[in-house]
Amino acid sequence: MTNTRLIKENLRISFLSIKSHLLRTVLTVLIIAFGIMALVGILTAIDAVEYFLNDNFAMMGSNTFNVQNRDIRVHIGGEGRRAKSYEPISYQDAMQFKEEYEFPAIASVFTYGTGTATIKHESEKTNPNIQVMGIDENYIKAAGLEIARGRIFTLNEVLGGNHVAIIGNEIYKKLFTDKEDPIGKIISIGPGKYRIIGILEERGSSIGFSGDRSCMIPIANVRQYFSRPNMNFRISVMVNSQEEMDAAIGETTGLLRKIRGDKVGDDDSFAIIKSDNVANMLIKLTSKIQIGATVIGLITLLGAAIGLMNIMLVSVTERTREIGIRKAVGATSKTIRNQFLAEAVVIAQIGGLLGVIMGILIGNIVSLSTGSSFLIPWMWMFMGIGITFVVALLSGIIPANKAAKLDPIESLRYE
Repeated sequence: MTNTRLIKENLRISFLSIKSHLLRTVLTVLIIAFGIMALVGILTAIDAVEYFLNDNFAMMGSNTFNVQNRDIRVHIGGEGRRAKSYEPISYQDAMQFKEEYEFPAIASVFTYGTGTATIKHESEKTNPNIQVMGIDENYIKAAGLEIARGRIFTLNEVLGGNHVAIIGNEIYKKLFTDKEDPIGKIISIGPGKYRIIGILEERGSSIGFSGDRSCMIPIANVRQYFSRPNMNFRISVMVNSQEEMDAAIGETTGLLRKIRGDKVGDDDSFAIIKSDNVANMLIKLTSKIQIGATVIGLITLLGAAIGLMNIMLVSVTERTREIGIRKAVGATSKTIRNQFLAEAVVIAQIGGLLGVIMGILIGNIVSLSTGSSFLIPWMWMFMGIGITFVVALLSGIIPANKAAKLDPIESLRYE
């Protein structure tokens, strides 16, 4: 019971001291709060980015992989070797692969026509940033996309290069502001006229993999009207389950090496990219950001610790006579030391709580801006509170010991 009363008395004295030196205390609290805010805020934002990457790459399908002529390598600055590039995958190579691929999976061939197209319907038109893709009859399913209205291409339309199109939801909203049924309507893509046969389900932002701002036409049509030298084609394969992924990749590698004429002992002349590999590479980069955020936060907290130690040392000097009176009426050195430690802890914890709240708010602003859900970073919260407690002990122990060692007689005579 005595210990409980001592703790309450120490806290009461701490708050009285804080109130009597309010401006100085507020400045110290703000320094601590900004340090914790930087730490918790950046780490929360990183959690939001990781959630965003996992969620959006998962939209591509964990059972899907792409074959292309260029490897993917994510690096910062000049570090890391450059991504390998190979000879373009020709239309003949891609279609031969699709015909001869016997693994129980869905194989699709697609290519990019242009990324700067303008699409028109009557008096409405889009910005010149529409991506035109040439796809086959399997691409919609292999890419994990869904049709909101209409249908997908038939095999005859794909091989015949018919002037039909499947447009993304964003294009539909831009061209058909009155929300009329777009199926069967004619749109212009460059100089060509195309009939809409399907609208893609809205997907939202997916790091460029969403179809919301894409216009898809038969692959033979792209070859005819958007052709260019050394046109490159890509292959997408969707297996039935994650367990079949390695076997499907092995079958793909063997068949495509034969088609491309890769000799025994030579490297593959193509790259196989899994969607989760891209996400993992990007997430690994966030660990470097975490280290940087931690260093920035700790440097700020070091400044806060120095500021807190300074305010406590000044407080000891100003309250020398008070310390002498307390010792004269029976307070022990331990009691005096605990009083000053309690004051340091209270100031630091107020700053820590304020910093955690501001950090969560800032981190979740980033989270909401990326389309992620609201995050409560429990680990970073407890870590922030724990760090401020350690800062309080380290910066308060020297002033507390100085106060505890003051001679009561000399203290009473201090002016």
